[in-house]
Amino acid sequence: MSVEATQPIKPTGGQRLPDQQETPRCENGSSRRVLRVITRLNIGGPAQAAVYLHRHMPDMGWTHHLIAGAETESEGSIDQTEEGVTKIDSLRRALDPRFDLGAYRRIARFVTAWRPDVVHTHMAKAGALGRTAATRAHTPVIVHTFHGHVLDGYFSRPMARSFVEAERRLARRTHALLAVSPRIRDELLALGIGRPDQWHVVPVGVQLAPLLERPPERATSRRELGLPLTGALVGIVGRLVPIKDHHTFLAAAARVARERPDVTFVVAGDGELRSELEAVAAELLGDRVRFLGWVHDLPALYAALDIVVLTSRNEGTPYSLIEAGAAEKAVIATRVGGVSDVVADGRTGLLVRAADPEAIGAAVSKLLDDTGLAAAMGGLARQTVRERYSAERLLQDLSALYDDLLLRSSGRT
Repeated sequence: MSVEATQPIKPTGGQRLPDQQETPRCENGSSRRVLRVITRLNIGGPAQAAVYLHRHMPDMGWTHHLIAGAETESEGSIDQTEEGVTKIDSLRRALDPRFDLGAYRRIARFVTAWRPDVVHTHMAKAGALGRTAATRAHTPVIVHTFHGHVLDGYFSRPMARSFVEAERRLARRTHALLAVSPRIRDELLALGIGRPDQWHVVPVGVQLAPLLERPPERATSRRELGLPLTGALVGIVGRLVPIKDHHTFLAAAARVARERPDVTFVVAGDGELRSELEAVAAELLGDRVRFLGWVHDLPALYAALDIVVLTSRNEGTPYSLIEAGAAEKAVIATRVGGVSDVVADGRTGLLVRAADPEAIGAAVSKLLDDTGLAAAMGGLARQTVRERYSAERLLQDLSALYDDLLLRSSGRT
């Protein structure tokens, strides 16, 4: 969910281009301009990172501009109130040629007029449109980040095959392909996307300071969120969409609830499945489940919870598990995608099979029974995420990568 440190940013609406005369120049004469293109600034990890980089790339000597598309109402949105952001309403996640062509033309005009040294795209739709525009404008360096991928578990097999072929073609136009975990890189390479020498593993960066600081009191946090002051709280944090498989979470919760009348279950987040999930929760658990919607005070949310669960069928690098680790919470998660790169099974949490309510319920009961084990896992998770997943590290990694790629593009290595 990850909205703890996102301050508003103001879109330019594409009506005004930054003043090219004010662009700082580096020693080799390049303009050091980065254009970042992301499909949408919904409440989620990639959008949080894009906003952070937009604010702090100038600290590393880069002029930065951000193009972002439209969010749906149920996804939530990071407010925008600062300069240097162009919002394109026709840039949308769903496939629709009526909107896609218009979005492509807007992006292409911007790339041609602003002449960035680096175009860096995020998410599938922005990756396709942005990289195509950058290729046709002969942008020196084109970079794309796979925060995960939609090539497994999202679409029918024929459609998934067509998307794989499209990503293969796009990879041939891309100078650097970034994966947020080794597992995501290996999965995409196995699909024939890109060459090994194109790939770089750049772990996600999360603004962890609010969660690493002294946490709010457990009772105070529960009171502010309207949650029970006594008993254990087991929560799941994220978008209410099919790939997150909240149905499995609720089925596991029902198994735990039958044996533990003092446990309450918390669903933090929103999305297209909320009404459906609320109905299922009422049938399975009565009033034992609390739906909170989007929670902006993440330190309070994690302070209130005892255990954090993730039941996804596919993941890149799940921010909710990084946030939980920073808050010293033990986690239970499905062994999919890049989850095992974040959670060390048996050390910082427990990993189970996807779509297995019995296994998830048993893992929840194990940690509720052994609070010492849960505390030890949370403590080690805090140390791990502090070292690996800071936003400051992400900023430095990308700045160094851009410099290296620009030197290579100019023939100076």
